[in-house]
Amino acid sequence: MGTLTLILILAGALWLFRYRKGYGQANKTRQKDRCESAEQRPDKPVLHGSAYVVDGDGLTIQKTQVRLFGVDAPEMNHPYGKKAKWALVSLCKGQKIRAEILEKDAHGRTVARCTLEDGRDLSAEMVKLGLAIDWPKFSGGEYSSFELPGVRKKLWLANARQKGHMHVWEKYEEKQKSRAAKVE
Repeated sequence: MGTLTLILILAGALWLFRYRKGYGQANKTRQKDRCESAEQRPDKPVLHGSAYVVDGDGLTIQKTQVRLFGVDAPEMNHPYGKKAKWALVSLCKGQKIRAEILEKDAHGRTVARCTLEDGRDLSAEMVKLGLAIDWPKFSGGEYSSFELPGVRKKLWLANARQKGHMHVWEKYEEKQKSRAAKVE
């Protein structure tokens, strides 16, 4: 009888610890973020599956929006944006992508180190193609050695964003809007 009582007390204490204010909600959020087929590692969850490419540095794997770790590609409406997207589509086509989840970004997307079945890093591949640039603030310069000469000049809007020069973006957006208005 004493052993059974001790087990029940421990089970009750464990239950209280798990579901105290805040912990239960955080646990539910973590479980929701993981897909059923996500491989579970003690340190980082991993998604594995086909990818729907959103843009040059974003994909969706099993309904989870994923941003490629450590790189920045042009937005779809910026120069080279569509080319970057289609290059990523080409890399991912027919592949099962492995996404090691690292964190959430400011926009709520899951940031992950994504690799192809043959082990190639998608971030590195996009930088090698000259359609994304290393973002040292987040990568620690991990991909800078893959950058092609002159790529920062070519992808000037992404480069401006990294340096915090948002006025350059705003100017470009304004120019695009005025051009579109003239065409109509």
